[in-house]
Amino acid sequence: MNMAVRPATAFDDVATLVGPKKPGSNVCFCLSYRTASTENQALRGEARAQRVRELCEHDPAPGIIAYRDDEPVGWAAVHPRRDTSFARNRLIPHVDDLDVWSLWCFRVRPGHRKQGIMHTLIDGAIEHARRSGAPAIEGYPVDNAGEKVDLTMAYVGTRALFETAGFEIAAETGSVLNGFPRVLMRLDLR
Repeated sequence: MNMAVRPATAFDDVATLVGPKKPGSNVCFCLSYRTASTENQALRGEARAQRVRELCEHDPAPGIIAYRDDEPVGWAAVHPRRDTSFARNRLIPHVDDLDVWSLWCFRVRPGHRKQGIMHTLIDGAIEHARRSGAPAIEGYPVDNAGEKVDLTMAYVGTRALFETAGFEIAAETGSVLNGFPRVLMRLDLR
């Protein structure tokens, strides 16, 4: 099987991976950290989909997609922090003034899980950020100390996943998800 990671420029593939199950809903499409809270809450149905279509046409794309034999199997949201709500987040600190990229969401389709796709996604996000000129990339995973993380909350990744990819803890955060503290992990790309 061939695995490839590409920028998320194909709306239909993004919709397959992170589109809402109910067309009229105002959830997912991985917009909660990409837009202001008021816009995120207001966007529903086709308006929400249209916003994602627009993001897919921008450079850089709103994330990356892992393909297995040209089938979209995984998503990772990765983008300059300045263009996300992490730029204003009081619980996730800024380590310094570098124009870092944020990696904040993973999604692997059912039937493709436990096959290393999360590792493929994190490696692809690193390469995408590096090729785009990012000086560093950071993520905000849970520090679950090996304990099981609820599948719906596992979208941020785990400390172990980020450590395996070479990230190091850069700061503690005030954020907690599923009862686990989140840590700010960073990888220098210079």
